[in-house]
Amino acid sequence: MDETQRIVITGVGLTAPNGSNLTEYRQALLTGKSGIVPYEIRYFGKTLAGLCNFPATKYQTKKDLRRGTRAGSIAVYCANEAVADSGIDWSGVDTSAVGVFIGITEHGNVETENEVYNISQFNYDCSTWSHFHNPRTVANNPAGEVTLNMKITGPHYCLGAACAAGNAGIIQGVQMLRLGEVDLALAGGVSESPHTFGIFAAFAAENALAKNDDPAKASRPFDKNRNGIVISEGGCLFTLERLSDAKKRGAKIYAEIAGYAMNSDASDFVLPNPQRQAECMQKALKKAALEAEAVDLVSTHATATALGDIQEIGAVRQVFGNSKRTFVNNTKSFIGHAMGAVGCLELAGNLPSFADGIIHPTINCENLDPECEIANLVIGKPVQTAGIRYILNNSFGMVGINSAVIAAKYEP
Repeated sequence: MDETQRIVITGVGLTAPNGSNLTEYRQALLTGKSGIVPYEIRYFGKTLAGLCNFPATKYQTKKDLRRGTRAGSIAVYCANEAVADSGIDWSGVDTSAVGVFIGITEHGNVETENEVYNISQFNYDCSTWSHFHNPRTVANNPAGEVTLNMKITGPHYCLGAACAAGNAGIIQGVQMLRLGEVDLALAGGVSESPHTFGIFAAFAAENALAKNDDPAKASRPFDKNRNGIVISEGGCLFTLERLSDAKKRGAKIYAEIAGYAMNSDASDFVLPNPQRQAECMQKALKKAALEAEAVDLVSTHATATALGDIQEIGAVRQVFGNSKRTFVNNTKSFIGHAMGAVGCLELAGNLPSFADGIIHPTINCENLDPECEIANLVIGKPVQTAGIRYILNNSFGMVGINSAVIAAKYEP
């Protein structure tokens, strides 16, 4: 393929409940460090969540933070970190050719809930309503805050793709680079979900919110005793470039995007469709010109819901069941479900495998559900392999949206 059509990852900026840079995050995944903690939120009360502890004022003033949003702050931090990690001389970049493409699950709920609460303290006097409400709650806000902070004048927008949004952001960045619409893309996903009580109430009403006396063991994908999702926040943005440009400046390359696909279940608001999930993975493999046996690792979406885990493993079996060399792991067992950010965080946590050949495990799976059994499921301890060449990253979401991204080890 023409090197102008080959898209590579040259920078990673992230914040997760158990780390706010790739080195710290990867170490947590290899040593079994969970990021889930006790949490209490207005109206809902005590629960559990994955919360990030990144230095927000590293790239923003306190005034910026008061004016903006939590999702925007996460995005600004991740974007700046991704650029710094890439080694690009930002002073020499034509920012009109930089695009910002951020996947989100939802946006504006946090700000609206807080503002409704604040106005209730003044007898619902509308004169006390924040004049920042509109720019805070528009759907493009997190991406827009990045452009304001970094003086980027190229295109920006957010992609609402439920919990497949992180992968959707990557895919959009790849496509815009291949089309020649941008020369550099900051792409990925963000989420501020734990700061809205509504999401906790909704999952609790569905009996899908995790409970555990030990917060670190609350997120239990594939475990027979799993009891639901742990809601988390986070963000991960990648610096994406054409291979030709990355080579020209001698950039380090984490991985190449070898293939991707998105499709729709068209069958239910909430329940996933394993046949459509399998088809999505198969389409990604076809786009990458790979057989299933070539994939070394499948990074699962599994959220620790009773049916979701079983159905995804069924789909993975359908596609990879004959491959004795394909490993399977999960990252939500460490960080919970960071919604629109989680797909990118899951991919980022596995990227170092290209260099060291180590696959981080799924934790908290102490009693594997027989319906979730699959060959080479990595549980409890990391696995050292002879080498990793291809990783397939699954992300699925409500209203039946599926995504798969295949990252390849870059080999000159």
